[in-house]
Amino acid sequence: MIITPKLREIKAKDIAEAVAQLCQRANFELDEDVLAALKQAQQSEQSPQGKEILHQLVENARVAEAKSLPLCQDCGSAVIFLEVGQDTHVVGGELNAAVEEGVSQGYTQGYLRKSMVSQPFSERKNTKDNTPPIIHTEIVPGDHIKIICLPKGAGSENMSRLVMLRPGEGREGIIDFVVRAVDEGGANPCPPIIVGLGIGATSEGAMLLAKKALLRPIGRPNQDPEIAELEKELLSRINDLGIGPMGVGGTTTALAVHVEARPTHIASLPVAINFQCHCSRHKEARL
Repeated sequence: MIITPKLREIKAKDIAEAVAQLCQRANFELDEDVLAALKQAQQSEQSPQGKEILHQLVENARVAEAKSLPLCQDCGSAVIFLEVGQDTHVVGGELNAAVEEGVSQGYTQGYLRKSMVSQPFSERKNTKDNTPPIIHTEIVPGDHIKIICLPKGAGSENMSRLVMLRPGEGREGIIDFVVRAVDEGGANPCPPIIVGLGIGATSEGAMLLAKKALLRPIGRPNQDPEIAELEKELLSRINDLGIGPMGVGGTTTALAVHVEARPTHIASLPVAINFQCHCSRHKEARL
């Protein structure tokens, strides 16, 4: 006898409401791990000017949360990660449509800057509600839906890089590529930054790994000791560049480097970088 598992129903309107709240909270509230890293950097920064910038960033976060104001005038593209339990069923609407409605409500009701434009290579007309969102969906075990909202500003996103290294370039080739990319980016991604690095998979797979790496809390190294050591070396090399907070010079160019690696083709070594600015914003909910 075949037993069909009972699916848990989740209403589309509940998804939309959750997304709307996450869009606003992510723009108003800096996560505790990021705030703690900024405060620690303020204590260790060697440049007086850099130390003052870090003080202002911490104060900015305090005011933004207290007054429900955006941490940054660039409220970003709405990047949404969905973990959809295989034992769930969305009712009362379609999943992606519910997410898009939530982004529209969140940005409109929260008075967040709307930055999305249609027909990107010609008319570039503002969509007026920051839709469409960029949605990444993963099917997982269980009967829940986990939603992560990552507002991604253009200053940091524009510094993204992808390279297909020769396999023989290995670890040193990766380090050279990352340090050069940070150096060339300078103040553009609004440091101190978090560097998300995706290694392996394919070109598009590496880019997604790099962006997902930004979701890992600061202070939590990769569980693989070899990758954790690479993160540590990269952070040291990046901070030795002297770019400093907001590019004014100093010893704090990056707060963290998060590396995610996956198996790849014998002839490939994809390496992707996704920068996140000092206001590393993301919030999550579970339905």
